[in-house]
Amino acid sequence: MEHITLLLGIVIVTALVFDFTNGFHDTANAMATTISTGALKPKTAVAMSAVLNLVGAFLSVEVAKTISGGIVNEDGLKTEVIFAALVGAILWNLLTWLVGLPSSSSHALFGGLIGAAVMSMGWSSINGGTVVTKILLPAIAAPLVAGIAATLATRLTYRIGRNTDTKATAKGYRTGQIASAGLVSLAHGTNDAQKTMGIITLALITGGVLNPGANPPMWVIVSAGVAIALGTYLGGWRIIRTMGKGLTDLAPQQGFAAQTSAATAILASSHIGFSLSTTQVCSGAVMGAGLGRKGGVVRWSTATRMFVAWGLTLPAAGLVGAGAEFLTKQGPWGVAATAALLIGGAGVIWVLSRRDAVDHTNVADDEIRSTFADEPAGVVTTAIAAVTPPPTGSAVTSPDVDLVKATIPAPTGTVADPARPATV
Repeated sequence: MEHITLLLGIVIVTALVFDFTNGFHDTANAMATTISTGALKPKTAVAMSAVLNLVGAFLSVEVAKTISGGIVNEDGLKTEVIFAALVGAILWNLLTWLVGLPSSSSHALFGGLIGAAVMSMGWSSINGGTVVTKILLPAIAAPLVAGIAATLATRLTYRIGRNTDTKATAKGYRTGQIASAGLVSLAHGTNDAQKTMGIITLALITGGVLNPGANPPMWVIVSAGVAIALGTYLGGWRIIRTMGKGLTDLAPQQGFAAQTSAATAILASSHIGFSLSTTQVCSGAVMGAGLGRKGGVVRWSTATRMFVAWGLTLPAAGLVGAGAEFLTKQGPWGVAATAALLIGGAGVIWVLSRRDAVDHTNVADDEIRSTFADEPAGVVTTAIAAVTPPPTGSAVTSPDVDLVKATIPAPTGTVADPARPATV
């Protein structure tokens, strides 16, 4: 066994930086609906999410094993390839965070790793079967499954509560949202924290510190869990604002159904080692819950921007990873230049983000709502809404009137009607 070299140490630190960005990039998955409906205050929500992400990191290592020994061939893989992959993933994460798009940190990591490996050793270095079965197919199937489950769960929720008063049950559903949001955070830790564990383990294997096929050491599990928890606590407010204000209108019943469906899909995938995107699963569940309520609207312009970002993530991160690997192959000066580009790029993005700062004090401001209020429901939403049972206790059954009611914000300084959907 060799000792950890300087380059290997740099890779480990860079991997933890990626884990940190993954944390604040994905906080919205668990907490956007909880914050927007008022179930939890913003700082309380992200603190709870951080703790549960840390706990989830210790529950399984199946996803970490998929990454450390499945996507690329370990034979001939160099440590600098992993460094280049992380550079591509981090820069894409920061760029999408800057514009407030909830893209997939997981696919950014996979894209960076694939691009860097291909640049270093060619296409033969990629295990195509693993990429298809454990990355691409789950990326397509998981959001659809979560969305359909959330739609059915929403309809079932309204049907079960059809003889109850909506205002009286709103508090109970908000409590349910807190529990389901915690479950999503726990599930996120079991899936996303393991991706960093897997990439560090892969680096240790390429550096000769671990034998091929080894499980992540305990210090790797702890450090990855702490890094993603710290990133989660920072909040990722720009993405929370997008998911919490611009995608659809949810009542507490729908928020509970969406989060429970997403958590179930993520936990199931973690158990069998599928390294899916929690962002895509949670977004699919939110849209499914929006379609499950008559009068609900999915804002397809926002959804389309998200879909485009999802489609670009793998190739974009792959191109950056390939470019970074081209530099690192030039020797020590290339590694130094790549590190300088990473730090410089991150610095520029940070400065740009300060021009329109978003934090816990303004993430739920109603002024964001007006940006989306006039968007038409669209053919899909209108068709589904026409055959969806109306929410229990609603005196108005017209989808048009219900939609208008759902998109009018509560006056400033007043307490919102518990039965009114929150924009998510």
